[in-house]
Amino acid sequence: MVDDAARNLRRERRRGRTGEAGSESSRRPDYRSLKNPFLPQPVFSADHVAAIHDTALRVLEKLGVKVLLPEARLILARAGALVDEDSQMVRLGRDIVAAALASAPKSIRAHAGDRARDLMLELGSMTFLAGSGAPNVTDLERGRRPGTLAAFEDLIRLVQHFDVLHMLGPCIEPQDIDNRLRHYAVNRAQLTLSDKFPFIFARGTPQVEDGFEMLRLARGLSEDEFRSGAYCYTVINTNSPRQLDIPMAQGIIDFAKAGQVLIITPFCLAGAMAPITVAGALTLQHAEALVGLTLAQIVRPGAPVVYGSFSSNVDMKSGAPAFGTPEHIKATLGAGQLARFTGLPWRSGGGSAANISDAQAAHETQFALWGSVLAGATVCIHAAGWLEGGLSVSFEKLITDIEALQTVAELCAATPGDEDAIGFEAIAEVQPGGHFFSAGHTIARYRTAFYEPLVADWSNFGNWTQAGSRTATERATGIWKRLLADFRPPPSAAVTSDVLDEFIARRTEEGGAAPVS
Repeated sequence: MVDDAARNLRRERRRGRTGEAGSESSRRPDYRSLKNPFLPQPVFSADHVAAIHDTALRVLEKLGVKVLLPEARLILARAGALVDEDSQMVRLGRDIVAAALASAPKSIRAHAGDRARDLMLELGSMTFLAGSGAPNVTDLERGRRPGTLAAFEDLIRLVQHFDVLHMLGPCIEPQDIDNRLRHYAVNRAQLTLSDKFPFIFARGTPQVEDGFEMLRLARGLSEDEFRSGAYCYTVINTNSPRQLDIPMAQGIIDFAKAGQVLIITPFCLAGAMAPITVAGALTLQHAEALVGLTLAQIVRPGAPVVYGSFSSNVDMKSGAPAFGTPEHIKATLGAGQLARFTGLPWRSGGGSAANISDAQAAHETQFALWGSVLAGATVCIHAAGWLEGGLSVSFEKLITDIEALQTVAELCAATPGDEDAIGFEAIAEVQPGGHFFSAGHTIARYRTAFYEPLVADWSNFGNWTQAGSRTATERATGIWKRLLADFRPPPSAAVTSDVLDEFIARRTEEGGAAPVS
């Protein structure tokens, strides 16, 4: 009797999923705008956080940071910093940093191509991004290979499909496109295949200006409209320890002038480019982040900036970076405390050092994810698909990681606890030793009560064996292939292709724009 009732419910749910009878009641969760439901977890005492902040300021005052771009040194000097042109070292006083933190906005409205996908970047909000910046791409059918434009476009299609991925990013490098023209192809893919908040490379002013112009053309914005709102973002990485290179410093200046979002992120690996202790690595990270934030605010007070953190540790036997480790999680929790100390929205990093999409990859990525969630990160980059410490993005892992992200997103939704949800009448309806499969309370809710897995297989061993004994990674291959076959770009994005192609043709004929090194 119980088995029959359960089978009938499963049959009805399958009919609803395929758009047949009952589909009008199918579950439609909203993952587009997430608020973190968890209290931020500390790893340091308040006194320790204050001491880390104070020591970071002492680093900037007494030791300084090497700034390679002359224009950036000039801007900082005019604001009162002490600059030694021979050594390129810049020392910042506490008053300059304090003024910068005071002028930085605590909340940033990020304008997407579709207003329904706009984001509020602030403490308490939670956004996820796919793995970014990898030179390679991998999947079960074609193996590991250098990134191409075709693979990049497919990854953008997958990111567009899943609402739990909120912003676009440079998933992989399309190495089959000349680097003078690559930014055109990357920007075109984002703007014609997606309506989410886009990324623009900071690889020199000419490429940045090309990206801004493409975005204005795609969105129909005037110069003033573009500069009065945040329509794109970039990631600025310092060269730890204590160095800001030419492209990154120029990127800070270019984006700040245009009023576009800067995610300023030192990459501090404890024991390698930072002190071996979590507190020491965070002190260096904090100092470097404050330099970038300060430069941006001097260029344009009120420029939208996101405090960045991506500190972990290395394997002290090989020097290889590690992720999802206890130290990575502690560093993320500590970074959250420092970000809240400043009041700014902030970015964390997920990812894995595993070489393939296996148990290690899932374990490391999910621990890194939970570190970000419990630390209250506003933006978590590399939350899906990232392998080899950033050397590759996996199509299959992108899918299996989405399952984890959607599970976290489900926890953001309120759990009803009213009289109807408590269900006294349902308990009274079912006699001792009975079952709830056919209870009225169940029948009214079974189509929408539970999360429906994307890739997980809940069948028993016999049914799983008969279906081919496929692992989650193998099932993920079928999912991404189906999603790509069915993909249709948002109409508002697709119509921009002609105007972008005209711009790209003209700029290509002019020789494009070489990146700055």
